[in-house]
Amino acid sequence: MTHKILIIDDDTSFRRVLEYNLQEEGYEVWTCADGKEGLAAFDERQPALVITDLKMPGVTGFQVLATVKERSASTPVIVITAFGAVETAVEAMKLGAYDYITKPFNRDELKLMVKKALELRGLSEENQRLKEELTDRAEFRNIIGISRSMEEVFDIVRKVADTEATVLITGESGTGKELVARAIHSLSSRRAFPFIPINCAAIPRDLLESELFGHVKGAFTGAIKDKVGKFQLAEGGTLFLDEVGDLPLELQPKLLRALQEKVVEPVGGASSRKLDVRVVTATNTDLEKAIAEGNFRDDLYYRLAVIPVHLPPLWKRQEDIPLLVRHFTAKHGGSGVTFAPETLEVMKSYHWPGNVRELENTVERLLIMRNSDVIRAEDLPEKVRGTGRAHVAGVVNLPPEGYPLEQLEREIVMEALERNAWNQTAAARFLRIPRHTLIYRMEKYNITPQERKK
Repeated sequence: MTHKILIIDDDTSFRRVLEYNLQEEGYEVWTCADGKEGLAAFDERQPALVITDLKMPGVTGFQVLATVKERSASTPVIVITAFGAVETAVEAMKLGAYDYITKPFNRDELKLMVKKALELRGLSEENQRLKEELTDRAEFRNIIGISRSMEEVFDIVRKVADTEATVLITGESGTGKELVARAIHSLSSRRAFPFIPINCAAIPRDLLESELFGHVKGAFTGAIKDKVGKFQLAEGGTLFLDEVGDLPLELQPKLLRALQEKVVEPVGGASSRKLDVRVVTATNTDLEKAIAEGNFRDDLYYRLAVIPVHLPPLWKRQEDIPLLVRHFTAKHGGSGVTFAPETLEVMKSYHWPGNVRELENTVERLLIMRNSDVIRAEDLPEKVRGTGRAHVAGVVNLPPEGYPLEQLEREIVMEALERNAWNQTAAARFLRIPRHTLIYRMEKYNITPQERKK
């Protein structure tokens, strides 16, 4: 790679000599006659090294040095000074200059100085790249996956982390939505400030407003003192609203105002407070359906979903299961414990309705209950083993004379409901269809809870 060097000096002949000597070494060189022109060239050309005279009319070399270091701290600056004015050059080095050369200069010393300055820049950039790579890996260390769908999630997180855009993370329960929210915060410039999570579904409706926005003393019965809300606690950082789909309709306008105007008003308060908070939200609810049913504001939805991130269910990324098993084995003290290949194959064939959370619980239980350091297929819970055998042997055995498709479909729907205790959401997930499709099939075949096995 050819390095670009910018020379700024009002002495035309000296400037040309410098240019010739550096071009002779294979560098790409630009020259400017004054500081103002030089700074404009710096912004346009983005050189790897700047060589500037200190004493120039107008914009001085000291001003050039300060501006270059402000705009690109990694760019080395070599200053030029007259023979006998070493004190001035030393002052420049205290302000960030890499080194100095005097007029007249020794060409070999100049070439060596330039070479070492560029090597230092290269080392600095490599060090920064490694730091960023290590930080990036660290923040994703709890989000395991090599599947294409997870790589897409990682890519979105990297792109949006250091922006101010609101992010809506969707996905089934147990897919790791809070881990993604924490990664977004940790990779952002807000990482030094708080990450405050709150589960909107876990707090009673009449207390949620106070939890979010705070309240003043006497605002309601039991408000014996002022309370700071989660928005205020997250000042400068990130507020994570989990299960935002369960936010009561009457609170949604207040959240929308907080997002749009960056202000919050405590319950019972007479004035608003300006806050600098980034909001990341998550839900396992179909918000578009909630909008159609009148349970969620469309203007709030579009404000929350500036950047949508969808986490796929575990059954859609089966290639990640061995990695996750290894991760959870190490996490729960399973050093030296291995899972037999056939065990992993059975685990990959199971539908994992509880997603990653269920997988982690299963691994932890297997480690506690194991009889040896090799986990075999027979050690798995019955529900996991059953799915594995069905997968290997075939889902159904049809009689030679044939079987009515509608009857077969009805029996499959019934079996899915029975396996999932007639929980329609879980049964739909088991069949890998939307819930409304399951309901349609139940209505089509007149399937009702009265047919539930006792």
